[in-house]
Amino acid sequence: MAAQAQSFDTPDVHFNPGGWGPTEDDLPKQFLDVPYAPFGKGDRLGRAADFTASAYYQQKQKYRRERDARDRDGDFKNETFQFKHDAAEDASFRLVDTAKKQTGSRFDQGFKKPWQMRGRGRGAGGRGRGFGGVTYSKGKGQGQGKGKGKGTGTGGKRWGRGRGWGNRRPHVQKVDRGSSVNVRGSWVCVEEFDLGQLNKLSTAAPEASDLLWAGELALYDDSYDRVSTRTQKPLQRAENREFYYVSTTDDPAIEKLAEEQAGTVYGTDAIFSLLMAAPRSVYPWDVVVQKLDGVLVFDKRDTANFDYLTVSETSHDPPKSLEEIEEAKRFDRRRNKKEDDEPTSDINTPDKLSIEATMINQNFSQQILSDKAPEKMSLPNPFADTENAEAKPASLAYRYRKFQLGEHALVARTEVHAVVDKRGDLQKMTAFALNEWDSKLSGGVEWRQKIDAQRGAVLATELKNNSCKLARWTAQSILAGAEQMKLGYVSRVARTNPYDHVVLATQFYKPKEFATQITLNVNNMWGIIKMLVDLLLDKDDGKYVIARDGLKPLVRIYAVPPNTFEGDDSEDDDEVVQEEESESD
Repeated sequence: MAAQAQSFDTPDVHFNPGGWGPTEDDLPKQFLDVPYAPFGKGDRLGRAADFTASAYYQQKQKYRRERDARDRDGDFKNETFQFKHDAAEDASFRLVDTAKKQTGSRFDQGFKKPWQMRGRGRGAGGRGRGFGGVTYSKGKGQGQGKGKGKGTGTGGKRWGRGRGWGNRRPHVQKVDRGSSVNVRGSWVCVEEFDLGQLNKLSTAAPEASDLLWAGELALYDDSYDRVSTRTQKPLQRAENREFYYVSTTDDPAIEKLAEEQAGTVYGTDAIFSLLMAAPRSVYPWDVVVQKLDGVLVFDKRDTANFDYLTVSETSHDPPKSLEEIEEAKRFDRRRNKKEDDEPTSDINTPDKLSIEATMINQNFSQQILSDKAPEKMSLPNPFADTENAEAKPASLAYRYRKFQLGEHALVARTEVHAVVDKRGDLQKMTAFALNEWDSKLSGGVEWRQKIDAQRGAVLATELKNNSCKLARWTAQSILAGAEQMKLGYVSRVARTNPYDHVVLATQFYKPKEFATQITLNVNNMWGIIKMLVDLLLDKDDGKYVIARDGLKPLVRIYAVPPNTFEGDDSEDDDEVVQEEESESD
């Protein structure tokens, strides 16, 4: 049979010269009323099988960002399926409130009281006496206030009305600590930079060599390693012991080394450590620098509080001065319309706390020494008073060291307080003391409760409150080349007694490891010194003052007259200050 031919109708193919797909005139009839929605690559359409799951999830966030970008720009938005608000239909509905009406005052309805909205008081455990959130700059402070409060739980924690008004003290401005030195009109500011810029400096730690040893070194009494809150030891006063804080230009040993041209930069560990820890400082300070024939001498003023230790300098709520305490009391008297007959206590002002901390540090460094005869150095104490036989110099050794800082040789007088026997190896050590003055005003960590089991928490609080002081001690230990650094924890016998103290614990640290623990970069420390040395050596011969501003984190370098701080010039400074005070009055 012959094959029968099959017929096939060829469909009409419409040509679209302006794009892809059918034109508007050639649309199929069954699709004329279907709205068109553009396809988005980020739309989730679902998949029957997915063999590229990893690639999909990698691109998921990218698709989402592209989709969000299109929505923001308004491109490819499908208006057909978008929700449209019908105002006429919405007006036909009415909301009916069936909730029960609240009765009572607004305080019974869960509202916070004004003194609870701004700051929370910390009660002292008794009715009518609370510690409110007194604010001097940032709405958080600590001061005593009287007033009845409602206890919340156990332990006497109360929201006191006394001084918990937070930021409701707009008249109290940020504390201006002034300047550590009176800047006179004849001074010329030659350099100015932020403290934050110092953190970016870095240079390799220089090699050190010994030049001279003077004084004596005693052996450490290892019985203090076993001190605890149960076996605490009273802090004894170092009777008939003299502590010398001699400046660079008054040191006969440095004068001798300068004549021998041992270096081009001279100073003490106290001065260099302050500059190394400058980025952490808050209180104002100043250092005098003299340049002559390419030689720099870092010095200090005789009348400066340079060698006094600071207390809670870097705390969020540092100790209040007597003027601030009096101002706060006047504010409370105006608000409460009551007279406060209680005398103002000044034992916790910055000046008194500084003296207390310095005395504790001195006594601690002498008390931890054993009764064995100390080892005499090659030279006696250069500052000892030979005419007064009763007054003996404090037991320590002065180590004069030379650091090769690039092309400059830096000579520094450092202090080593004792030697410690570590398994038959005698290692040089430094000794410093942290002191607890009032835990309620300095972080809230009770040493007697935490120091035995949670010493790390105590150290962390001290690092927060005394970051600059700990950095200075660490820098001094590194400059002295000490293998060990001894930290003592000394507390008041009573919170209101700043004269009697006890040693609660001690701890050894290796200075370089401790520097890493407190995030103190050794290369950054030397970078600050090198920057200042290079900067001042480029200046003309004369006298300069490096001063930290008391209000802003700024360091300024002033060029001052050669006779500044010498002879009658200091008296002139006092006269200028008195004249300014009389004019202000």
